[in-house]
Amino acid sequence: MVQPAPAMTQFLNSVLSQRGPSAVPYSEDTKWLIRQHLVALTTAFPSLEPKTASFTHNDGRSVNLLQADGTIPMTFQGVTYNIPVVIWLMESYPRHPPCVYVNPTRDMIIKRPHPHVNPSGLVSVPYLQNWTYPSSNLVDLILNLSLHFGRDPPLYSQRRPNPNPNPNPHPPPNYGNSPSNLSSSSSSSSGYPHAHAHAHPPPRTYPPSPYPASSSRVQSSEDPSEVFKRNAINKLVEMVHGDVAALRKTREGEMEELFSLQGVLKQREESLNKGVKEMQEEMEALEQQLQMVLMNTDVLEGWLRDNQGKKMAGLENPEDAFECADVLSKQMLDCTAADLAIEDTLYALDKALQVGAVPFDQYLRSVRALSREQFFHRATAAKVRAAQLQAQVANMAARSPHYGS
Repeated sequence: MVQPAPAMTQFLNSVLSQRGPSAVPYSEDTKWLIRQHLVALTTAFPSLEPKTASFTHNDGRSVNLLQADGTIPMTFQGVTYNIPVVIWLMESYPRHPPCVYVNPTRDMIIKRPHPHVNPSGLVSVPYLQNWTYPSSNLVDLILNLSLHFGRDPPLYSQRRPNPNPNPNPHPPPNYGNSPSNLSSSSSSSSGYPHAHAHAHPPPRTYPPSPYPASSSRVQSSEDPSEVFKRNAINKLVEMVHGDVAALRKTREGEMEELFSLQGVLKQREESLNKGVKEMQEEMEALEQQLQMVLMNTDVLEGWLRDNQGKKMAGLENPEDAFECADVLSKQMLDCTAADLAIEDTLYALDKALQVGAVPFDQYLRSVRALSREQFFHRATAAKVRAAQLQAQVANMAARSPHYGS
């Protein structure tokens, strides 16, 4: 068995290990199996060479794929011929079958109709249709193609006038299985069996072949109806692609508008949730204030019930009706009353100054004196409040039970 060339193995290792935009689009868990398939293929058929090339799908997408380009042997009527083919390993390979095309040279024509090759060169054999992962492989595929092509060759040589006045009626000999004979016989114009082209159109429309055909071959082999049909299909495909692109652009614009509207609605939802939360907090605060008001109302109603019908005899000042509990409370009441009275006086002086009823220098003297007095009242109230707090703490400590050790 022929060993694979180190350069070819190194090429496969480099291609399958690439990362980034130039990487081949195969899944990582299948790259090792793809390498094994190609190594086995080139070992069994040295005329097939692994390469990378750009493949264009029917929807216009272009991807960088691996291919095996070269010739495969077939035996027809006891003579070995070489069929030029290209085997594309698609993105889903090896879980799905490869895409095989016969690649005729300028002096070859695809036989039409052919049971396994359509006019564009696409090959369809049962082995491809029944491809099974992971048992199916490229070596068995080539053997199967060689068997089917040997029964019915897909290519035949194009008959051209011979300028030699004494043409040799016999085909050139020395067709063999060696790599040199394979490569040389694939370019011979008379090394393929001759067949008669049929004028019947194919029963169905086939996808276009990725290989360009020469103008002389198209003019001599394709009928006008087939050319018209292909041109009409291409025109329809272009129209559909244009409509799809316009529809996609419209839908993308609508989606952008919907996304913007969604963002606005999201902000409004957050604002509403924040407002609801603030209203709930305000409602709780109002409920607490309502509870305080109700408690104070109960206290006042109780005081009124207790003092209803009592006469305030001998009281010259209504304020004397309220008695403080202790000396500190009375002092706090006096300081607070004086502070509030001075505050009202300062407000009245501000109003009088605005209307011009009080001279400015007298206003400053009065404000200075009142502010000084207000300061002393507030300082006294602060000290009284601290003394009351200390007295309350001492009272609570005296009332608390004593715990013995």
